[in-house]
Amino acid sequence: MRITVRGKISSAEARAVLLLADAATAEDGVAPLSEQIVLHVRHGGDPAARNLLLWHGGELAGFAHLDAADGPPEGRSGELVVHPAHRGHGLGRALLQAITAEAGGEPVRLWAHGDLPAAAALAASTGLSRARALWRMTRSLRVPLAEPRLAPGVSVRTFVPGQDEPDWLTLNGRAFADHPEQGRWTREDIGLRESEPWFDPAGFFLAERGGRLVGFHWTKIHPAGPAPAGPRARGRAPVGEVYVLGVDPAEQGTGLGRALTLLGLHYLRDRGLGEVMLYVDESNVAAIKLYESMGFSRAATDVMYGRGT
Repeated sequence: MRITVRGKISSAEARAVLLLADAATAEDGVAPLSEQIVLHVRHGGDPAARNLLLWHGGELAGFAHLDAADGPPEGRSGELVVHPAHRGHGLGRALLQAITAEAGGEPVRLWAHGDLPAAAALAASTGLSRARALWRMTRSLRVPLAEPRLAPGVSVRTFVPGQDEPDWLTLNGRAFADHPEQGRWTREDIGLRESEPWFDPAGFFLAERGGRLVGFHWTKIHPAGPAPAGPRARGRAPVGEVYVLGVDPAEQGTGLGRALTLLGLHYLRDRGLGEVMLYVDESNVAAIKLYESMGFSRAATDVMYGRGT
């Protein structure tokens, strides 16, 4: 077993990482890496971040990612995954120790997508405790939807690539000023997503008041997927997502968030989708209440583990 550490990884290494992640998804029923990390692997990402590749017998048996050192004061965040064929041999612990060493004494927080028992056991055995949780909530689009009602003076249009990025980034920063990831988005972050096959400005709604951007609902459609192993398995149907929903703090209490959410849900339903999902911080009680009032319920949880939390 050997672990190599890279800033940027080669195209061959990137393919190996993505194949490893696909194998873990098929085994666990949940993707082991966040979208941000997948984009980092696919496109290169921040050279100040660290990618740890664990090799065993000439094969990529594990992968871990550690964010750059200029992150939130709570510490650097990371993710790790071990190939299903190589589990049970201490490789996860080895990657965790390597991440900790690479951080050079800075606090490290690790995401465990799906909150799987093996991840919880690894965290507990190494002194890590639950620091944050992210809910995945879902809703059927086959049941009735209320009509969106915009406040007087508010109009809605769709995003124009090459024009709206600066104003959107400014509003995104205000709407998510206290969010450790979303509020830090850059022009590069939005550009990477505009280059993805799923990006469609027709599903990216902008709300304006007096010509000023005051809210947005960016939807996403996850394509149909292959069936997992098993005689009764069925392919995964396309799923819509409330990808990013933001409202100017000055518009809080006007009902704009609810109206934009419904606008996006109608858009996704009209494209024939039967289900929609979203992610929300467990601590964001107001947002959870809003989504529950609109028919969403919790389907899964991602957990961030940290030391001394």
